[in-house]
Amino acid sequence: MGSAEVQGRLWGAAAGDWSTIVEPDQVPFYEAALDALEVRAGMSLLDVGCGAGLAMALAHQRGATVSGLDAAEGLLTVARERLPGADVCQGELESLPYENAAFDAVTAFNSVQFASDPTAALREVKRVAKPGAAVAIATWGSVEQCEMHDVLRAIGSLPPPPPGAGGPFALAAPGALEALAETAGLTAERAIDVPTAFTYADVNTAIRGHLSTGPGRMAIGHTSWATASATVAQALERFTHPDGSIRLENVFKVVIARA
Repeated sequence: MGSAEVQGRLWGAAAGDWSTIVEPDQVPFYEAALDALEVRAGMSLLDVGCGAGLAMALAHQRGATVSGLDAAEGLLTVARERLPGADVCQGELESLPYENAAFDAVTAFNSVQFASDPTAALREVKRVAKPGAAVAIATWGSVEQCEMHDVLRAIGSLPPPPPGAGGPFALAAPGALEALAETAGLTAERAIDVPTAFTYADVNTAIRGHLSTGPGRMAIGHTSWATASATVAQALERFTHPDGSIRLENVFKVVIARA
């Protein structure tokens, strides 16, 4: 059994807030990965865990033919609105509904650590990628590099984690993502650290963004919106500027590998 049922329900519950508040701040590591993969016209690209489709849209702007899979139907609704006619479907990371050697490039942005079996998920990535195709896998950098860790730790203290799934920082340890890729049969070539600041105009916007994520929805379900909101607000206090805006400095790691 994969993780799509649980993760899809969590991540799709507040798709509007996630796609407008959270996802735009992820553009720096989306673009860094697409640059490293040399995405261009004529390429076929699959985004595994595509969410609301912003990375796919950026690849499409470069001329690529894009496909995407995600667990959350709510996020996929946004992706279909952004990319009418694109091949976008709901499914399991551990069982991709594509033929062998189907894609010139594959991306997995902040998704593999939420799979019930991350190794199986990356083996599927290898299977659907053409031999020698470039693969980009992104996850959080180390705890010391990410101020968001304080907020996610506070949110994560409220509920137990979903059965069988790692947390946001499950692959953040040095070398962990590279080792996982190698175990799955991919050849890890290099890692890129991408500074990625998360910014919010005010605390209410920040709360909506944080509670639109899978861990945020889990916290709400285990406690209440009021309790989860207060927990997020407290964690954000030291990152709040005098004008009320909030900025959290982070680093994402993008591993470039070959199928």
